[in-house]
Amino acid sequence: MNSTTSYIRAWQRAWRQGIAPQLSTAALRALRRALVTDDRRLIQGGSISPLPLQSVREKSVQGGCAICYAAWQGDGLATVAEVEEYFAHVCVESDRRLGEPAAVRYFLNPFDDWSREEMRRNLLPEVELALAARETPAAA
Repeated sequence: MNSTTSYIRAWQRAWRQGIAPQLSTAALRALRRALVTDDRRLIQGGSISPLPLQSVREKSVQGGCAICYAAWQGDGLATVAEVEEYFAHVCVESDRRLGEPAAVRYFLNPFDDWSREEMRRNLLPEVELALAARETPAAA
C-alpha cells in the first residue's frame, strides 16, 4: 500500500456506509460538539442511559452512545423509548446497507472498547468528514 492509498478499517466502513448516512446533519453536529467538549453524556459500554427497561421507557434520556446521543441531542428525541427505537432502526438499516447481519458491531464494539480519548480521537474526524460531505455542494 503506498502513501496515497487510504486504508479503511471495518469500524470506519460501518460508520461511513451504514451509520453516518442515516444521521441527520443536526445529529452529526450535536455529536461533533460532544466529541470536542468531551460531553460526559456521550457514553460507552451501552447504548442508552438509563438502561432501556420497560419501567423507564417514558423517562428522559440521561446519556447515549454515538448513535443515541446524536438522536437525543441533535434530533430532539427525549424519552428512552424514542431513542431506543431510533437506535434499533439505525442498527437494522446499517446491517442492510452493509450487507451483513450484525455488521453494525464493527463500529459499536470498538466504540465501546476504546479508551475515552481514543474514542474521541477516532470518531471526531469521521464526524467531520460526514459533515463536510454534506456541506460541500455535489459536482454538477
